Amino acid sequence: MTIRFVLLVNKQGQTRLAQYYEYLTIDERRALEGEIVRKCLARSENQCSFVEHRNYKIIYRRYASLFFLVGVDGEENELAILEFIHCVVETMDRYFGNVCELDIMFHLEKAHFMLEEMVMNGCIVETNKVNILAPIQLMDKSS
Repeated sequence: MTIRFVLLVNKQGQTRLAQYYEYLTIDERRALEGEIVRKCLARSENQCSFVEHRNYKIIYRRYASLFFLVGVDGEENELAILEFIHCVVETMDRYFGNVCELDIMFHLEKAHFMLEEMVMNGCIVETNKVNILAPIQLMDKSS
């Protein structure tokens, strides 16, 4: 297992989406998110997008008003995770138009579903946008 969690956070530090691939209690999650978000949001744009925290390596990227944070094992390739983050953003852009914080807030279940199509048990299993969005579009047609 490589990916431990995916967080989408706004500029104020509010978590908009959290997906964990390992068991943590609610209190552990809250504490971890608070520490990581404070650490990443305090960094300037000139600093690199990789941070080590506890036993995780945090790779993050800012798109508009959202920060996409991915926590991985220490030996994971940072550039591959940055590419994964970009793929997540492109997939959400394709579905929502130009993805923004409100899209995530009002369509949280669809954002989770996209992540579930891309990552299974902490491993990236799909990066093809058409394959990721096909089940969601079928659900939209049936409703």
